[in-house]
Amino acid sequence: MNESTSPRVAAHPVAGALAGRRVLVTGAARGLGFAFAQAICAQGAKVALADLRHELLAQSVARLRSQGFEAAGIAFDAGDPASIEQCARQAVDVLGGLDGLVNNAAVTDSGGRGMDDIELAKWDQVMSVNVRGVWLMTRACRAALRDSGRGAVVHLASDTALWGAPNLMAYVASKGAVIAMTHAMARELGPEQVTVNAVAPGLVLVEATQYVPESRHRLYVEQRALQREQRPEDVSGAVVYALSDGARFVTGQVLAVNGGFVMQ
Repeated sequence: MNESTSPRVAAHPVAGALAGRRVLVTGAARGLGFAFAQAICAQGAKVALADLRHELLAQSVARLRSQGFEAAGIAFDAGDPASIEQCARQAVDVLGGLDGLVNNAAVTDSGGRGMDDIELAKWDQVMSVNVRGVWLMTRACRAALRDSGRGAVVHLASDTALWGAPNLMAYVASKGAVIAMTHAMARELGPEQVTVNAVAPGLVLVEATQYVPESRHRLYVEQRALQREQRPEDVSGAVVYALSDGARFVTGQVLAVNGGFVMQ
């Protein structure tokens, strides 16, 4: 079955902080994105998962549906403007509107090299997906979020941009840009009653961080106030909160969720 042509998701009354919400999560086939989608579903929302990995996306959607959740999949490329526009349209169609957007899709495999050794093609790829993709997806979803009357955007930043992680320049620069866009977008979308916030996780144990040296993992654990590894579920609560009615007067904020490694 091609998940990008999934039928409209039917309404289903469920209690929870996000009951009745319709949310699009990008980069949701695995890792943090899937954890967010699962947590959002568990709080009563209908979720559209969008990702570049078609087969894995279908498996992830099937997994959520097997748990009784309302989920649909949309194949998309965060580096392709036309694909982003199509994804937004499909999400609105399959969900019957849009109350929340979680911009999680990102290129993460740009580390392990000093700033002098980053390839130009890799730099451009990171910026086109992590920065331009966030801007274009938010723009594509803007009208639907405005029409919702309770629209909420959550960008995934990173605490690497808050402490200046070395040998990760392209990724750090992109997440710094996401933080800056969070502030600017919050002011532009505020008159439409759409909130825009960012969550900045620390080093999380997911597939996308497998390349990170053991020394960096140890640094995080040893320097956190809560000295243990960080897992996807540690970040989900902040995302759910930012989408909920409890955060309707919270906008333009960056919440570092890293066990106290960075304190703001």
